[in-house]
Amino acid sequence: MWKPNQPGSNSPSTPEPTRPNTPTPTSYEAPRAATPSAAAAATTTGEQATIGKSLVVKGEVTGSESLYIDGKVEGAINLPGNRVTVGRNGQVAANIVAREVVVLGKVRGNCQASDRVDIRSEGSLTGDVIAARISIEDGAFFKGGIDIRKPGADAKATPAAEPAAAQA
Repeated sequence: MWKPNQPGSNSPSTPEPTRPNTPTPTSYEAPRAATPSAAAAATTTGEQATIGKSLVVKGEVTGSESLYIDGKVEGAINLPGNRVTVGRNGQVAANIVAREVVVLGKVRGNCQASDRVDIRSEGSLTGDVIAARISIEDGAFFKGGIDIRKPGADAKATPAAEPAAAQA
């Protein structure tokens, strides 16, 4: 029986609560990687780089992990197969190529997503969108064209095929 006033029982119980806290992240990661769908989700959401509020990036951003932008980016963002999220403080003047684009801040440039583009109520997007799906919440600002493409359709081959079909 445990008695809280005895020093002998307190010292063994004190390390025990800290031991479960240390392996908890390890045990939490292991079940996520156990199933194939969870492993895919861990790859796309678990590895995310962040550009903070005070950072300014000029040039091309490429890579193989998701990106959260809360600062300024000017140039090009090319992260196919990953998510690009422009945070509320984010200001992007770039063309974005990604699997998924979420706009909470301000984007000036074209967005090409193999899956979807989400423009949230606080977001602003000025540019053309090429995606399989698009979502524009009430209150969001959008100025540009929308081209809905079937998933897996080659973006470069489709425009050449459309004028030929229109002329025939």
